[in-house]
Amino acid sequence: MNNTKKVTIVGAGLAGCEAAWQLAKRGIPVKLIDMKPAKYSPAHTMDSFAELVCSNSLKAEQISNASGLLKAEMKIVGSLILDCAEKARVPAGGALAVDREVFSKEVTEKIASHPLIEVETGVLVSEIPESPAIIATGPLTDEALTDAIMKLPGMQDLHFFDAAAPIVTLESIDMNKVFRASRYERGSDYLNCPMTEEEYNRFYDALMSAEMADPHGFEKSLVFEGCLAVEILASRGRQTLAFGPLKPVGLVDPNTGKMPFAVVQLRQDNAAGTLYNLVGFQTRLKWSEQKRVFSMIPGLENAEFVRYGVMHRNTYINSPDVLGANFALRTNPEIRFAGQLSGVEGYIESAASGLVAAIGLAAHLKGQPEPDFTTKTVLGALANYVTVPNRNFQPMNSNFGILESLEYRVKGGKRQRYEKLAERSLEVMAGISIPE
Repeated sequence: MNNTKKVTIVGAGLAGCEAAWQLAKRGIPVKLIDMKPAKYSPAHTMDSFAELVCSNSLKAEQISNASGLLKAEMKIVGSLILDCAEKARVPAGGALAVDREVFSKEVTEKIASHPLIEVETGVLVSEIPESPAIIATGPLTDEALTDAIMKLPGMQDLHFFDAAAPIVTLESIDMNKVFRASRYERGSDYLNCPMTEEEYNRFYDALMSAEMADPHGFEKSLVFEGCLAVEILASRGRQTLAFGPLKPVGLVDPNTGKMPFAVVQLRQDNAAGTLYNLVGFQTRLKWSEQKRVFSMIPGLENAEFVRYGVMHRNTYINSPDVLGANFALRTNPEIRFAGQLSGVEGYIESAASGLVAAIGLAAHLKGQPEPDFTTKTVLGALANYVTVPNRNFQPMNSNFGILESLEYRVKGGKRQRYEKLAERSLEVMAGISIPE
């Protein structure tokens, strides 16, 4: 007779299904609740679980890519999502891509056939379940449950639009062209990319001709009034940006001793100071266009973009204020969040958060120490990113910029350094005590 508490999981997406599997394989009974088919979010159409609503790609597989390394870490733990993805694989070069219907069917059958997982579909949840529970309802969480989440202790805000600027790695910025300063000599908190009038005009023309991504159908009526896209602002006149987010007032370029014609400012994005975001550059440009146009900014010619700018419907909690280790609610460790609602971005990242939340909760319920994946693994670094205080918090995907830096310099280029980070990560994973 299993006397372990039953865990309620709300949401049968990638995060919820991975969490259910990780708990059940550790002998903990689960009730998995999903509102389909009684109600569908604007982005979902299938009755089955773990529906992929955008791309069918789960990104790169090589461990010199952060997404590939994350998959390698998850395989060590025995990820349901990756196991099912292998069975639904379609040709995609160096990436892992799947047949959406086959993948969703595989996940659904695995979940539904597990003796410790009870499935309830067609259930609209309007209150936070009694603990223990994991909330994994995704970026389009139903309004009634959203209201209930808002009432949790410390949950002062939910973000309904993901209006984020691009993020680049510090090491990829040309510091010979960029200078540190705040306006009017008020410190040195920003990196400043100075532009001449000629450079500004070339950048402006490229921005105005760049191709925008189409919004989802359910987003077309949403104008994002609270946060204007940089290209929309620029469309109001050639000098609008120079008198707005790119204004050079109060800044002197030490290389020329003069105020530039325009300045793009970069603000530190993480505590380690390895990532910087482009201030005021929230955008709806296609990602390939962002790379092309924003690389015209002096100092960013070879910038590594770990996240591109986005503006879309995306409900997520302000995780650094309310979550602790392994995605646990600080005021109640038996309630955890997972998936994009918790502040991670991407398919595999969502599944990874469900994996970490469930393994941590399983240990807690059994009275065992919760595992510490550390910031030397992508699993741990993602969990750390969404729980460390960050006044400019935005959802994050897997990238090497959030990993703890190596203690030594690596000869060669970026690829060689990434390979060493991956090597260290897998060594750390092998030494972590993960409760069974």
